[in-house]
Amino acid sequence: MTPETYVQEKAAASGSSFYYAFLFLPAHRRAAITAFYAFCREVDDVVDEVHDLGVAAQKLAWWKQEVAQAFAGKPSHPVMQALMPHAAQFQIEQHHLQAVIEGCQMDLDQTRYLDYAGLQRYCHLVAGVVGEVAARIFGQTQEATTAYAHKLGQAFQLTNIIRDVGEDAMRGRIYLPITDLQQFDVKAHEITKREYSDRFTALMRFQAQRAHQLYEEAFTLLPAEDRRSQKPGLMMASIYRTLLREIEAEHFQVLHQRIGLTPLRKLWLAWKMQALGRM
Repeated sequence: MTPETYVQEKAAASGSSFYYAFLFLPAHRRAAITAFYAFCREVDDVVDEVHDLGVAAQKLAWWKQEVAQAFAGKPSHPVMQALMPHAAQFQIEQHHLQAVIEGCQMDLDQTRYLDYAGLQRYCHLVAGVVGEVAARIFGQTQEATTAYAHKLGQAFQLTNIIRDVGEDAMRGRIYLPITDLQQFDVKAHEITKREYSDRFTALMRFQAQRAHQLYEEAFTLLPAEDRRSQKPGLMMASIYRTLLREIEAEHFQVLHQRIGLTPLRKLWLAWKMQALGRM
């Protein structure tokens, strides 16, 4: 299996909303974003699939070394072999990849966040930086687009956190800030026991409003000159925000199930943005 085939299969197998946006890109940009996304999946899978924290930490340490070696001209993993030919063209730098690994390391070291400021640090590493790299690959020409991409990445991450509250709790992680739980009088054990209440619904409505605000702020930051090149990100925004609205329509029943969109609906939303420029 070639490195290119490996990353293609890794990206397609994830079933992520990101994959649908990649389909509309020119071949060289699609190859770069697919390799970068496969890297993100590899390091994220370490946290989600390796249950021994010591082993997971060793694997992330290996990835840190692999990234350093790859930027020194000696990539050994197929993901890095697929990604490195695109690094210079799209200004993908070592610190970008190391930041993603650092964010995944936070999942091993920390299972709760005191406040939103602490959660934002995590979202910056695992999603904001990812958004910045993606914007470069998509064809960013304006410096201001970086702020848009970073904010949009954070909006995606908050949407993921809302969707995965129950699933994450089963893994021993609650990303909802402790101060927010206290504000709405929701106890951690109620989440782990999958107990719904009006208080929980109010808490989740607050989280959704915060995510919606991030989407609006991101769209405001996108320079008109880059709106065309950043269509893949806007496709993802259409898919993710539709998902968020679907969760709201289901009254945040996220503790016992994972609410999602069908592949056909994701493809339709991506096509609508690509062809009509509409969310």
